[in-house]
Amino acid sequence: MSPKRSDDMMPRLYLTIASWNSMDVLPDLLKSLENQTYQEYQVIVIDNNSSDETVDFVRKNYPSVMLIRNMRNLGFAQAHNQGIRHVLAHCDQDALDDVFVLVTNHDIVLKKDFLAKLMLRTKAQKEVGAFTGKLLKAYAENITDEVLKENVHSDIIDSTGLRAKKNRTFADRGAGEIDEGQYDEYQEIFGVSGALALYRASALKDVMQGEQVFDQDFFAYKEDVDLAWRLQWLGWKARYIPEAVAYHYRGMYGKERMNLFQKIKNRFSKSKVRSYFSNRNHWWLLIKNESISGMLLAWPRILFVESMRFIYTLVFEFKNIRAFFEVVFGLPKMLKKRRLLMKQRRVRPKEIRAWFV
Repeated sequence: MSPKRSDDMMPRLYLTIASWNSMDVLPDLLKSLENQTYQEYQVIVIDNNSSDETVDFVRKNYPSVMLIRNMRNLGFAQAHNQGIRHVLAHCDQDALDDVFVLVTNHDIVLKKDFLAKLMLRTKAQKEVGAFTGKLLKAYAENITDEVLKENVHSDIIDSTGLRAKKNRTFADRGAGEIDEGQYDEYQEIFGVSGALALYRASALKDVMQGEQVFDQDFFAYKEDVDLAWRLQWLGWKARYIPEAVAYHYRGMYGKERMNLFQKIKNRFSKSKVRSYFSNRNHWWLLIKNESISGMLLAWPRILFVESMRFIYTLVFEFKNIRAFFEVVFGLPKMLKKRRLLMKQRRVRPKEIRAWFV
């Protein structure tokens, strides 16, 4: 799993994988990488202080993988930043247009031609800074039975890129839909999901603030949307490649067919920590990236959605009310990042607003 330059000078590819107690899924990802028809890549695993056998497994079975060990869980953003900084530091700075970083969740499995089909599209259109393929859901079945346990690769869509709404919320395009070819068109999108995102190294270097590509203050959740929005401000486009297919593990099979009562029950059972980060980071996202004109035009929709978010937190997740206070305390830092971004921006607010539909 080390980079090899081919005769036709295909771009160089690095994969960064952030792991944390990942033994239930990481072996499947690494096996799918082994089976790729495209083999010109280097894998970097950044381990966030796993307490299971993840580190030993990687060392024993994949000695060519570069392993970065952290002494504590630094979160998604900081871990991937470590991998990205390593790539940028060790590549020819004049050749970054032909170097790519595939940011990968540990719970991903790639079809054997995923990398080949994705990388084929990177040769042209140097203005494209981010690519993604078609990400379908995968589920675990009979997880308590060592004999009958198996993974189900479904035809249910997980993501075909990020969609931006007029109320300034964001969603994965097609999430939960049956894949019937409705997203089989190669097209420009707002941005790519951080679960499986291919970035041009020159775009990552361009969007860096200090030593950060992903905003480390986010820790986890919404950092991919923040990066997508910032890349848009700097004029970098994002593309969806439908023929490149991969699978994303999403728990036990059958959850996608829950009735209304089951969905409500599932919502209450979700991690309150996840909800806390999601809410806090969403407000930081708006503070950092929304233009004044965009805020003025969309304020009724934004006010309604954010009021509902606040009321829900107040009633059902009161402990997470601290997210609001942290947003306020973090305001000076976020405004500083906003000023830097707006000073660097290369496109007009009107062009950004066109994405919110």
